[in-house]
Amino acid sequence: MAGLLAATFPLLPAPPVRAAGTAGAAIGRQSFVAEAVRRAAPAVVTIDTERTVAVQGSGGGLLADPFFRQFFGLPQLRQPSQRTERGQGSGFIYQNSGLVLTNAHVVERSDRVTVGMQNGQRIAGRVVGIDSLTDLAVVRLETGGPWPVATLGNSDALQVGDWAIAVGNPFGLDQTVTLGIVSSLNRNVSKLGITDKRLDLIQTDAAINPGNSGGPLLNAAGEVVGINTLVRSGPGAGLGFAIPINRARSIASQLVSTGRVSHPYIGVALDQAGGGGVRVMGVQPGGPAAGAGLRVGDVIVAAGGKTVANPAQVVGAVEASGVGRPLNLSLRREGALLSVEVVPQDMRRSR
Repeated sequence: MAGLLAATFPLLPAPPVRAAGTAGAAIGRQSFVAEAVRRAAPAVVTIDTERTVAVQGSGGGLLADPFFRQFFGLPQLRQPSQRTERGQGSGFIYQNSGLVLTNAHVVERSDRVTVGMQNGQRIAGRVVGIDSLTDLAVVRLETGGPWPVATLGNSDALQVGDWAIAVGNPFGLDQTVTLGIVSSLNRNVSKLGITDKRLDLIQTDAAINPGNSGGPLLNAAGEVVGINTLVRSGPGAGLGFAIPINRARSIASQLVSTGRVSHPYIGVALDQAGGGGVRVMGVQPGGPAAGAGLRVGDVIVAAGGKTVANPAQVVGAVEASGVGRPLNLSLRREGALLSVEVVPQDMRRSR
């Protein structure tokens, strides 16, 4: 990954802003980036984590062997039995009671969470819930309030080419801002070689670096439209990705109310089908799809009454259906058009 680069923003006229409630009011013409960041920055936080891990015997050769040292009357070496690992990420307050959204990978397996505010204040945080499948987590500030909040926007209204402003704390450098555009939408995480997540991401060329994880991706009005989650590194890469805020809003609601998230699944491996539709490449034995009679080679052409052209749309239909609610699939099988009903189950309970 390239080294740190300082960036300054030219004095640009404010871009046209689509109606977005009070947060979409006219923005000063001197610098729309500065104004957007000013609105969100008080709610952007640093998240410091600590966890204690056991330390295995470190070897050290014959001189470290306790029997050798006892035989020759040497004092015994005291090996540490544990060590503290520290990490850092970003997040933002989205409810004034002190609820913070961040990435799951920022806080999972942490023993201690400390949240740093823009004014230098540091508050103990408690992890409310973690959903590793979507890489989202909610942390609650343990004291104080009411807290400044970031205004949540509508990620479904994003268009390729819209401004994208990433705010966070990369490399421990507080309140760092980078500017870019929305490069693509609905980028399925499996296309990035990540198979243990269920996400369709916002792609941006706004720089996202280590420590940015969990921070907000803003639109030109200063509204949060995404949560920065990963960067595609390597020569010529320079691609960042964010979780759409509409998806995050739904996950956060479940985490706050129940501490966990229900993810429906039907138990199939899918791939794009030549000529349209989505081909079934594998069927999990004993899973919902197997019970409904799906077979390898079937081509799903519609789910829930809507035409599907890629695996992400099938997954979206399953998510929208929910656990325990029948979902109708239209299939092509050996030239015939069939209709089957599959009932998604909870992914976690099936394991």
